[in-house]
Amino acid sequence: MSTLTNIQGKDYRAIFNELLLHLDPNHILNQPRFEDEFVPALKAVRYPFAHQIDNKWLAAPASMHSWPSLLGVLHWLVEMCKLRDDYENSEHPTLQRPDKVPEQFDDPWDHAALAFNYFEEAYTVWLDLVDDFAESNQALEDRYAKRNNTVQSEVDEQLARLTDAKSRLKKLEASAPPINKMVRDNGLFKGDSEKFQKILQQYESRKRKLTDSIAIERNELQRELIRLEQLKAEQERLQSIVKAQNLSPEEVLEMNQTHETLSRTLEDLKQKIADTHKTIMTLEVSVTNRVSATEEALDLYTNLLSSLELFPPLPEPWDDVDLTLELNPAAANPQQLLIGGDIRKSVKPTLSAVAESKRTDRSNVENERIKVDNELDQLSLECENVEEDIAEVEKKVAALNEQADDLRDAAQQEAQVASGEANRLERDLAAARTAALANGMGVKSRLQALQFDYQEQIAKVSRLKDETVRAIIKNSHEIAMFKEEVSRHLRELREFASTDS
Repeated sequence: MSTLTNIQGKDYRAIFNELLLHLDPNHILNQPRFEDEFVPALKAVRYPFAHQIDNKWLAAPASMHSWPSLLGVLHWLVEMCKLRDDYENSEHPTLQRPDKVPEQFDDPWDHAALAFNYFEEAYTVWLDLVDDFAESNQALEDRYAKRNNTVQSEVDEQLARLTDAKSRLKKLEASAPPINKMVRDNGLFKGDSEKFQKILQQYESRKRKLTDSIAIERNELQRELIRLEQLKAEQERLQSIVKAQNLSPEEVLEMNQTHETLSRTLEDLKQKIADTHKTIMTLEVSVTNRVSATEEALDLYTNLLSSLELFPPLPEPWDDVDLTLELNPAAANPQQLLIGGDIRKSVKPTLSAVAESKRTDRSNVENERIKVDNELDQLSLECENVEEDIAEVEKKVAALNEQADDLRDAAQQEAQVASGEANRLERDLAAARTAALANGMGVKSRLQALQFDYQEQIAKVSRLKDETVRAIIKNSHEIAMFKEEVSRHLRELREFASTDS
């Protein structure tokens, strides 16, 4: 800081030289006089106020009129050095450093860095009087091949994904739309949901009934316990009364005998009660098994009703009949075990009527199928007959075509013969004319005769041509009418088949 306060010319030159070399290492000040290269050096580094600098200020740089401008020069150089250091450490692509180019690059500056490095190496080799740049070429090719390998792997991966996507797209286009299957499954699920809801309602009602029966049994058990307590209290009261009484030996003996008799009777009753309990337990097990079997049968019956779509409401005339049955094992009355319609009077006749209706419908469908089969057989027979007629007509058409061909060939032959005859007559006529000119008018009659023969031949050829054309037109009209008739028969047959189907 003290150096800048009272700076000397050599100190300023040292500071300036150091900052200039840091900013541009290739710009070396080698002139003996610093004043001669100070302003050019500032212009070389693009100092914006170099034109305002006076070389005379360097003689006394610390003076009041020169130091602010010279200090501004140093400050600008320091800021430029900071910017250069920041730029050098930023690893920006414009630094043109080949070792900083990443493996994958698309920046034009990265391409320019590799190109400049290649030019530098090739130019160095060329300066060494060597025209072989194989090593530089190979290095550049390897560098771009390294970049392309990664890109190619990504391209292959994308192509594989594209192929997979195309195959999946073809499968999706070839298969039916998923919405159809989803709609069908949705309908099935809705139907199953309705069935499950009905079955759940049955199970809920069965659960409520079992809960009610359990509550009733618990209440009965509480009443029996209360009764047992009352009987025990009565027994204790009677025992206390007996102890308080003063009885004679005969009464005691009689009472003992009576007690023994009552004890034996009580033992017999206890044994009977035990046997009764065993019988009740056996009956309860049997009833439980039968209730389970009945519930399974009712579940099977309910599932059959669901599968046959016989849940209410039924179709007419059974719309007021309910075929569903529920088991109430807690009912005391046997007639109330099954909740629902009467099996003998309502359920069984309705099922028999439904079965008879289904058998009738099946027989009607079978009769309709037999009728349709007969109609199809008749249609097949008619088709065979039409095909036979078509074959016969085709044979007739082929014969007519052959006749037309024969007529056309005969007409052509006759036309050729007539043409030859006409040519011969023309030659004879020419010869006759020549002879007439040579022999005079004596042969005029012969010439007229030849002219008449020629006109007759011309008329004959014209007549044959007209007959041939009329025969061809007639045969073509018959073929067209036949094709129209066959088309009409086939169209009527198609309409009849579509109407029956």
